[in-house]
Amino acid sequence: MSNSPSGEPQPSYVKLAMRNMVRKGGTSLKHFALTTIGLLALLVGLAYLTR
Repeated sequence: MSNSPSGEPQPSYVKLAMRNMVRKGGTSLKHFALTTIGLLALLVGLAYLTR
């Protein structure tokens, strides 16, 4: 799946995301928490509307 001409394997997206998370520190954790809360709120709202 890697389309780089040299023989080195591309780093996986998980590794890149983890490195990015470590570098950015608390910001991405805050964004992750906000995203999780937003998704949960959306699911609860849909469940409430469609009951």
